[in-house]
Amino acid sequence: MDKEFKSVCVMGLGYIGLPTASLLGTKGYQVTGVDVSPSVVETINQGKIHIVEPDLDLLVKSAVNAGNLKASLEPCKADMFIIAVPTPFKDGYVPDLSYVEQATRTIAPFVEKGNLIILESTSPVGTTDLVAEILQEHGHNTAEDVFVAHCPERVLPGRILIELVQNDRIVGGINETSTKVASDFYKEFVSGEVLETSAKTAELSKLTENSFRDVNIAFANELSLICDKEHIDVWELISLANRHPRVNILQPGPGVGGHCIAVDPWFIIHRNPEQSKLIRSAREVNDAKPEWVVNKVKEKAERFKQPVIACLGLTFKANVDDLRESPALAITKQLIEENIGEIIVCEPNIKTHKDFELCSFDEAVDRADILLLLVDHKPFESLSAAKLSEKIVIDTRGIVK
Repeated sequence: MDKEFKSVCVMGLGYIGLPTASLLGTKGYQVTGVDVSPSVVETINQGKIHIVEPDLDLLVKSAVNAGNLKASLEPCKADMFIIAVPTPFKDGYVPDLSYVEQATRTIAPFVEKGNLIILESTSPVGTTDLVAEILQEHGHNTAEDVFVAHCPERVLPGRILIELVQNDRIVGGINETSTKVASDFYKEFVSGEVLETSAKTAELSKLTENSFRDVNIAFANELSLICDKEHIDVWELISLANRHPRVNILQPGPGVGGHCIAVDPWFIIHRNPEQSKLIRSAREVNDAKPEWVVNKVKEKAERFKQPVIACLGLTFKANVDDLRESPALAITKQLIEENIGEIIVCEPNIKTHKDFELCSFDEAVDRADILLLLVDHKPFESLSAAKLSEKIVIDTRGIVK
């Protein structure tokens, strides 16, 4: 590429920022990772991690020990800046861009001519232009000598380090030069194809990917409601339907969680409400599923005076520690609030939770009158209907055979 980038400042050291920072550190870049949490900064500077992700501990330790990764509460001058901060929504499903705006204003005094600024946070259409506007307000010429682009992350928790390198990446700049500069950077370490487009198209592509999955899951969740009424095994039904060469129905569950699929469709809906009616309907189906699960538990609990209900799993997906937008967590909290019985909770991927005590898997199975399986964690796969014949099992993931 025309400009060689040697130093990187990564804003946000969460599920995307930390793997990205550590990967670049092991590739020889001088990386400063910035986070607002002093404990996160201290943990990383010790070569340790604060999130669960396979092999991330080894990568962080390697980058820190090599002197290529350090964490800080404040940004510094660098050849390029990567913004990887949260983009949640506020009440009414309005996108909250305050973290992106704050991160951009924080780096603005350190940005210099020739720098590349990449927004990796999943964002509503137009957010990359907003980043450029904020930089312009601070006197930077984003039309000619400061390059701004969007490259949405497309990784799966549990496979982040693999997919950061192997997945195709979509890169869209605010102009052709920014696109080219950003694209050349990703080609340095991405083995997948780097696909060039505009910033707005890159933004909408990520939202489209997750909205497609949300609509497909909503279809599966609607089938689960229909099958419950008809006394049909929905997982068998979907397995049979998927034998058709052009059918690929995803799996139903207790709802949809995670920062991406549960959030991104609302970014499209908020900006284009009249044109996104199907996307909204799917979101509403998936958002309503936790209430359906709670009502199913209530129905089964009526036969007991004070049932012990074991909630198995709190995270939004299997074998991770990520609780963001988790329907399992929401269901567990609602069951406790409604005082349906004694609620015990098993989540093998976290050590503690501020709202309730955690118990072991064996204790949960032994004590429970009702087993509510919410997440298909690997330890739970040992459950069998034959061994649980004396208990009521509500399996929202279809793993109890």
